[in-house]
This record gives sequence, C-alpha cells and structure tokens, in this order.
Amino acid sequence: MTSNEIFKELISRYPALEVCENEIYSSYKLIKDCYDANGKVLACGNGGSAADADHIVGELMKGFLLGRKINEKALNGDDEILTHLQGALPAVSLNAHSALLTAFANDLEFDYAYAQQVYGLGNKGDVLIALSTSGNSASVVNAVRAAAAKGVKSIGITGSKDSLMSKSCDVCIRLPETETFKIQELTLPVYHCLCAMLEADFFIS
Repeated sequence: MTSNEIFKELISRYPALEVCENEIYSSYKLIKDCYDANGKVLACGNGGSAADADHIVGELMKGFLLGRKINEKALNGDDEILTHLQGALPAVSLNAHSALLTAFANDLEFDYAYAQQVYGLGNKGDVLIALSTSGNSASVVNAVRAAAAKGVKSIGITGSKDSLMSKSCDVCIRLPETETFKIQELTLPVYHCLCAMLEADFFIS
C-alpha cells in the first residue's frame, strides 16, 4: 500500500478521526521532511504515553509491515551482518533511559528531564513526538519548550481539550475523546498509521 492508501484506510476504519485528519497528515509530512533531511525523531510521554513513545520507536527503528532489506553497500559489504539487520528510521524514546532519568530527577527536577534530553540530542530539523492525554503534563510540555528553543519541530498527541500543548506544538493531534483510556485507544491507530506511511515511503522501491 502507498502512504496515501494507508492514510485513507485509517480514516475509513476510524471515522471519529476525521476531525483531526489534517493534523495527522501534517504530522506525517513533518516527520517525512525530517527523515528526508537525515534527521531523527525523539518521543516522550509518562505512564501509558511512555509506553506509546517506546512503541513508536520500535516501529520506526526496525521492520514494521515490511522487511526493509538493507542496501548491499550500506555496511561496506559485510554480508554476515547485513543479513541480520533491517533498514531503520532513526528514533529515540526519551523515557527509556532509566539511569539518566533517575539521576536527573534526584539531582534536579523530573519536570525538566525530557527537556534536558531534547537539549542534548535534538538538532534543527529533528522532530519531537510529545504524548500527553491531558496535553498539560509538565515534563512533556517542557520538552516541547526545549524543542522550540533548539529548532526541533514538535508534534503533540493529546485529547480534545485545549491545553498547553495544543497552544505550543507545531502540530497538535487532538484526538476526539476526553477520558484517558479512550484517548489512548485512538492514539495507537494514529501512530501505527504514521509509522506505516513513513515505512511505505522509505522502504518500498
């Protein structure tokens, strides 16, 4: 399937997402532009949103729906390792670094732990995917603030209510629910769609 076919299928399967389809497609374009320019994706969230951030990175960094065969010249002809690896779209989950997070929380303040990583890892042209069902989680909002300071574009995935993230992210996908678990139920198909669209663009010849 092409990226456009994957996108159309998402809206067909989840018609409730029609209200934010422009933001979903704009998010895809931001990430595609990032990868076209050899950038990377950073992702963060707390609780269930942290699990979603990890999940996104898992779908980007290895084969999701496709095998992603590596170009024979990619690793200087090392045939053995080539046969055991897949093509990757560079991505980092900021909530996966337990030693750094706990050190920062112990020595400083957890509300800025993701912002510290955006500052250290983010470069102009990269993209931050910030997940918060309320859109007001301090650690995630501060990551968005740090992204803006570093020239990193930000994509928020939140619930439908106005929030700090809906005001500050470059693109905010405001899913049409207000209860946490219902927002999370719509979050999964959205990022699966984004990952599948990107994979189709970069790994279908």
